[in-house]
Amino acid sequence: MSLPLIGILRGVTPEEVVEIAEAVLAAGITKIEVPLNSPNPLESIRLLVNAFGERALIGAGTVLTVAQVRDVYDAGGRLIVSPNCRPAVIEETHRLGMASWPGIVTPSEAFDALDAGATGLKLFPAVQVGLEGMKAVRAVLPPGTLLYAVGGVGVDNFAQWRAAGVDGAGLGSALYKPGQSASRVGQQAQALVDAWQAGEQ
Repeated sequence: MSLPLIGILRGVTPEEVVEIAEAVLAAGITKIEVPLNSPNPLESIRLLVNAFGERALIGAGTVLTVAQVRDVYDAGGRLIVSPNCRPAVIEETHRLGMASWPGIVTPSEAFDALDAGATGLKLFPAVQVGLEGMKAVRAVLPPGTLLYAVGGVGVDNFAQWRAAGVDGAGLGSALYKPGQSASRVGQQAQALVDAWQAGEQ
């Protein structure tokens, strides 16, 4: 069973993306997004799909428009992650059979996202909402709704977020920063996976 973690490779380049992703996958993180504000992101997604498409869910982050959803689909990506809730983006993602993770903060955004066909919800920025805010949102969501925390979650506080009710997390700068070597990213990925698993009840 794959871990409920999404690796966010913001700023990665096509020249290094396969090696970086290999290190992330080796730690057990099998969902990887390349944010569209990275250098030549669609080429990175193509390379990742060619290399790891059979054993990982590859896609894009910071997806803001329906046109971008289609571009990612054409590149082979099957994961769409957004910082915001745009029903049209979610609906197109759903129509194409891709996984949709829109960003939400409020219950209104959460229910709009679910109505549009979201796979799960990305609580972003989690650090802004906080544990108590997250619990209040979680309390009104339909049973079985997947809620991932993104932004300000990591090794030091996974246990608290898990205990409070999140199902998973998106891992950004704690996992990868531009310029870091694959070996360092692999170490960070393993530390994050170990911390996440340590929080299991």
